[in-house]
Amino acid sequence: MPTFSAPDGTRLAYHVSGDGPPLICLPGGPMQDSVYLGDLGRLTAHRTLIRLDLRGTGHSATPDDPASYRCDRLVDDVEALREELGLDRADLLGHSAGANLAVLCTARHPDRVASLALVNPSVYAVGIEITAQDRLSTARLRRDEPWFTPAYTALEAITAGRAGPDDWQAVAPFWFARWDDEAQAVREAEKKQRNDEAAAVYGSEGAFDPAATRSALARFAAPVLVLAGEVDVAAPPRALAEYAGLFPDAELAVQPGAAHFPWLDDAGRFVTAFLERRRQSRNSGD
Repeated sequence: MPTFSAPDGTRLAYHVSGDGPPLICLPGGPMQDSVYLGDLGRLTAHRTLIRLDLRGTGHSATPDDPASYRCDRLVDDVEALREELGLDRADLLGHSAGANLAVLCTARHPDRVASLALVNPSVYAVGIEITAQDRLSTARLRRDEPWFTPAYTALEAITAGRAGPDDWQAVAPFWFARWDDEAQAVREAEKKQRNDEAAAVYGSEGAFDPAATRSALARFAAPVLVLAGEVDVAAPPRALAEYAGLFPDAELAVQPGAAHFPWLDDAGRFVTAFLERRRQSRNSGD
């Protein structure tokens, strides 16, 4: 497993798999071991995936300064990885909270990002509002599921700001297209894969400047894919359509029936959406 040194000396690990042009993959969580990304629905048949274990997660070392877990400070780690790989420009993929880091990298170093894929992205870095109605109306698409009633009641409590201690676990089925043994195992593994101390710092005060980031993204001319799951209550399609509108050359792809982990829900559709955006950009002269 290869490692490299971050600018502050923290030793960071990354994982390489697949065949084809390199794609740097930034995990969500926030601050979760990149192992959960797996092969991104067999995207490894088309791209060489470079999964970064963010500092304090996976096989990467814990930094001396816990404040360095803040999202904007992680940009330097991604830039160091690009240099380690010898890439003049990198294709970036960010999932969920990892999309915040991906767009901060893009805003700070636009000339070093060749393309951007935002998969079910968190919207904090760009200041898009996701309303309670966005989440609840998306959730109601699952009304025929056997687990729906208690999960929806918990989601109502969360969106109203009165969540109880059990409500976050009760809404877990909404994150997956199928609440089966595989999904439950993925959910259970999150508890061991996420660095809770780091997660608390990731989006802390000063991490994001949405107005400045939006201004920078409006000038980013390279191709962008924003991928939404049709039934993802964490990143509803309406909000992600607004996200795609921040870029000059972005496509919104809504994966039918998918939730927050679309490569688990339908690997074929996920890979097709990713590759189609790259094909279109090549045909347009990118």
